[in-house]
Amino acid sequence: MSNDSLLAASSRDHRTSGIYYALLVPAMLIVLVACIPLALYPEDGKRIVDSVLAWITQRFGWLFLWTGLGSLPLMAWFAFGPLGRIKFGSADEAPEFGNLSWFAMLFCGGIGISIVNWAFVEPLYIYMSPPLGMDAKTPTAMEWAAMYPMQHWGLVPWALYLLPSLPIGYLLYVRRGKSMRFGEICTGVLPARHRGWLGRVIDIVVILSIVGGVGTSLGLSVPLVSSLIAHQLGAGDGIVLQGTVLTIWLCLIGYSVYSGLNKGIRYLSNINAVLAIAMLLLVLLVGPFTFLMNLASNSMGLLADNFFRINLWTDPLGDGSFPRNWTIFYWAWWIAYCPMMGLFVARISRGRTIRQVVVHGTAWGSLGCIVFFAIWGGYALYLEANGIAPVTATLDKEGISATVILVLSTLPMPKLVLLLFTVLCFVFLATTVDSASYTLASLATREIDGYQQPSRGHRVLWVALLGVVGVGLLSVGGLKAAQISTVIVAVPMIPVLICLALALVRWAREDFGSRISATSLSLPTSVREASQGKFPKPQEET
Repeated sequence: MSNDSLLAASSRDHRTSGIYYALLVPAMLIVLVACIPLALYPEDGKRIVDSVLAWITQRFGWLFLWTGLGSLPLMAWFAFGPLGRIKFGSADEAPEFGNLSWFAMLFCGGIGISIVNWAFVEPLYIYMSPPLGMDAKTPTAMEWAAMYPMQHWGLVPWALYLLPSLPIGYLLYVRRGKSMRFGEICTGVLPARHRGWLGRVIDIVVILSIVGGVGTSLGLSVPLVSSLIAHQLGAGDGIVLQGTVLTIWLCLIGYSVYSGLNKGIRYLSNINAVLAIAMLLLVLLVGPFTFLMNLASNSMGLLADNFFRINLWTDPLGDGSFPRNWTIFYWAWWIAYCPMMGLFVARISRGRTIRQVVVHGTAWGSLGCIVFFAIWGGYALYLEANGIAPVTATLDKEGISATVILVLSTLPMPKLVLLLFTVLCFVFLATTVDSASYTLASLATREIDGYQQPSRGHRVLWVALLGVVGVGLLSVGGLKAAQISTVIVAVPMIPVLICLALALVRWAREDFGSRISATSLSLPTSVREASQGKFPKPQEET
């Protein structure tokens, strides 16, 4: 059956894949109970989130760092070990999406608006408050400021992102499972008498993790876009304009999610990729090309020399805030986001092998982020180093939004550049949130396989709920409020990731046995046939 036929059949099966209310209702209640008080009592909310964030990052910072670093050798083993040859689908099944669309959806769903928000300003923050006790606003601090974001958005985040996609893809396309729930995947490694309630708890944690991660993106990004619009219209910025921006955003996202995976989400991702590349080329070609290339080359060397040091640095004696505010928070953010990415990447990776998903996803995802910071971040540092624009002073006094506007205003045709950048922000967040809504709806659907899509109404319901989360975070305001929604849910996700990895290894051994050394592996239509020894002939990997 062709991919189009399968998708057509899946659309007829929505009636049989009902909402799993036993999972949906408690997850929604927890989200609402957490967000509504933030909106009603913002001052008390600020104090609470500050104290909770400090406690978690101080107590569990080392755990986040080791989890991030440990994901690299684990994913390398999955890719280049015997499991790397396992294919998500039948032996002759072609990839559902072409390479360009696949990467566009992967990158836009995983990074989205976040990199647009931070690419210009993160190097400036680090330049003003550098790590390892070095003096601020020095040439050395600038070199480290250019390098550090490449670490924060590079190999470790993408290794964490792609880890859950492997067991989920295996369940959907190798075992032909009828569920995308993490609790279902972890069943094989949980104690038999506790599997029911533990699986339910795992699924609720996963939903909260996705909502927290995406809520962080909403809480950080809506103020940026509202400031861009206010600047272009000459109007005042505030909670009313931010609410309007959020409403328009949710309508766009709702339409995209309603249109489905092959239309709305894929089309938005492709548009997004074109806009992003155009903006990157603009800065690269009209900006200081030689300076940007030299700084990027220097950053890559600095990163290679200090990779293990900065991946495990906690500053235990100096008790500085840099590791907690940056690396530890980022690792928690990626861990919170990885269930969404695992589900989404698995769903769009039918027809690819584990090796292809890991190698191409990690390589191209990391390279894409590095390019953003090398060009946009490098350009912001160039403006500061040469006294062209007071970017650090603006960042210190007026915040992220004003700084981004200042940097973009130094480019030719600033009004057109600001307009294109605003459109890019709109589409970038839409691709992130519609991916999240799609995966949340898949999680909370009673039965769904890799060829089906959750019902349209269910997908739109999650868009509305994510909007409530965004309102709650906007009411509290500030980076701390957004951070806490991520860090809290990241801690219980770490043991879930371990269970997922163990489940994948166990399944592969059960299903393939000695055939695990074949050139390329895929199971027949059902695991029942596989258990009877009816394996297809090994196929060469393409």
